[in-house]
Amino acid sequence: MALVLVTSLPGGCKAENIWPLWDHYATRFVDQQGRVIDRSGQDRTTSEGQAYAMFFALVANDRGRFDKLVKWTEDNMAGGDMTLRLPAWNWGKAPDGSWKVLDANSAADADLWMAYSLMEAGRLWRDTRYEKMGTVMASRIAQQEVAQVPNLGPMLLPGPQGFHPDANTWLVNASYLPPELLEHFARNPATRGGPWSGILKSLQMLLAKGSGGGFAMDWVAAGNAGVHPSVSPAQLAQQTKGVSPVGSYDAIRVYLWLGIADEGTPGRATMLASLPGMATYLKSNVTPPMQVDAAGKVLNPDGPTGFSAAVAPYLDALGMKAVEKAQLDRLAATRDPATGLYGRSVEYYDQNLALFETGWAEKLYRFDREGNLKVKWN
Repeated sequence: MALVLVTSLPGGCKAENIWPLWDHYATRFVDQQGRVIDRSGQDRTTSEGQAYAMFFALVANDRGRFDKLVKWTEDNMAGGDMTLRLPAWNWGKAPDGSWKVLDANSAADADLWMAYSLMEAGRLWRDTRYEKMGTVMASRIAQQEVAQVPNLGPMLLPGPQGFHPDANTWLVNASYLPPELLEHFARNPATRGGPWSGILKSLQMLLAKGSGGGFAMDWVAAGNAGVHPSVSPAQLAQQTKGVSPVGSYDAIRVYLWLGIADEGTPGRATMLASLPGMATYLKSNVTPPMQVDAAGKVLNPDGPTGFSAAVAPYLDALGMKAVEKAQLDRLAATRDPATGLYGRSVEYYDQNLALFETGWAEKLYRFDREGNLKVKWN
């Protein structure tokens, strides 16, 4: 009985291992300081990795790691104070051999997950400092990363710089916009005066007009010329020839966010209906495609392990139980008993997608219709 009481304490005391996958992930990818290391990306650290890890640590009631993740991020990616600046998105080894911020631009998806995790950590662990830090971050996101886009409405840009290439065009990314998080900020008394409800409505149009053949796209251009799939900002800036819009590593998260959102989340049913391509394809194919074009043509059918994890909740939301099971069977078949992780090469991104899916499938967490986090330990 004492064990149950200890693990239920709001202070985050961790007396039992409620999520082995998180521990396996942290053992391989999180160092003792609280830095998440992308070992397939030249050992760099991204704000996305830090933000996801904060969320997973909260779900696992792992207060010790959560505190370290926040401190390392604030000290190394936010100049020592996340109330003054949003964290830089990329930290790693510079050409001169030093380890430091490599790109000071922030990443809006990481910022959203970080602000959300801090606010909910403050509520669940009764820590007002974290709650206030997350609230300030949300306000800064609204000030620095949101634009009013013609033919679309208020929209969260991927970052403050580099996504408005000309006076008529904005480049946006639907995978940066989990609807459950937007609804949380829209409903929470500390943040509900912001642009969040408007962004959630704009997301519905973004998916309706910016999908390619019923598939989510990595990048979408919006503005005076309308809303349509686009190449990446780097490809557009470099005027790279022979490239076309695709749905791939970014877009796969769109299915995941819709799948794990509560069914009462505003616009969820409409957004699911805008993306029939993946469901139709998986009725007759076991592996999600790695890459599709703007017409819905599959360019590479061999999606990695994490893609199966990402689409499983989406298939569940559509009531496609047998098709969902095929994806979960594939995921389970790739688990390495030696490491407890997924995929033959144990890629960092695959593990993140698997953590979101398995934590949700095992009911370690849920979002309610207002975007509040419900965790098993609480």
